[in-house]
Amino acid sequence: MSAEELGAEGGFKQVGKDLFAGACGGIAQVLLGQPFDIVKVRLQTTTESSALVCAKNILKHEGALAFYKGTLTPLIGIGACVSVQFGGFHYARRFLEARNTKSNPLAPPTLSYGHYYLAGAFAGITNTILSTPIEHVRIRLQTQPHGPKRLYSGPLDCIKKLGLAGVYRGTSVTLLRESQAYGVWFLTYEYLMNADAARNKIDRKSISTYKVAFYGGLAGEMLWLSSYPFDVVKSKMQTDGFGPNMKYRNMRDAFGQTWRVGGMGAFWKGIGPTLLRAMPVSAGTFAVAEVTMRMIS
Repeated sequence: MSAEELGAEGGFKQVGKDLFAGACGGIAQVLLGQPFDIVKVRLQTTTESSALVCAKNILKHEGALAFYKGTLTPLIGIGACVSVQFGGFHYARRFLEARNTKSNPLAPPTLSYGHYYLAGAFAGITNTILSTPIEHVRIRLQTQPHGPKRLYSGPLDCIKKLGLAGVYRGTSVTLLRESQAYGVWFLTYEYLMNADAARNKIDRKSISTYKVAFYGGLAGEMLWLSSYPFDVVKSKMQTDGFGPNMKYRNMRDAFGQTWRVGGMGAFWKGIGPTLLRAMPVSAGTFAVAEVTMRMIS
């Protein structure tokens, strides 16, 4: 997009608003979702039999605060990630709208739902460089032994021990997950919002906040249903050992071993608490981001 086109579509000031609204939504996402996330990761990477048993064991052996173990990293990092997701999506959306308008100057700027998916996938790809190390550190902290046997004293110690190459383990599968997940996430949300506006013959800004939250929650369910097997493999790779203790050589090997050991069901282990988490977390993310955008626009 040229500087003229970018300026015509809202410019860098609008990009800044998108980033800020996304960051606010990201903070809400972490605070709402962290207890669910630690249960999901434990189910994906241990032999716990169910989400309820896992949650009871965490509470019994590690205490209530353990549900927020490793929160500092995602609180800072996921806020940045969601900021990039919203900023990347809206930048790509405006870019595609500008291209459509250029090819047909008399038509209003519109996008197909395929375009919405592409814009969301672009946001996910852009986000991968942040989400890979952030989620890797969070997963290591969530799954380390409790008490004196713990491996890392905190996020910085974990980063230091993993090293630069180590923190980016799982980048390939994260890239696949992010592009698919956020393509579907934004596509679902945009479809539901546009359908509501058209059905009630109102502007999108007039859609009530509770509906925004509900549509955002449904988008969160679709995000995970469309990308969960990638997330399982990512978690396995990011809790794997190093050197002689490494179980998975690469993404393909991780997929293969997961299939051989557990079949199709292994790729969906932990989906229950993930979907339970997705509704309030995604609802809160979109509602906070939408309200923030309306306030600063």
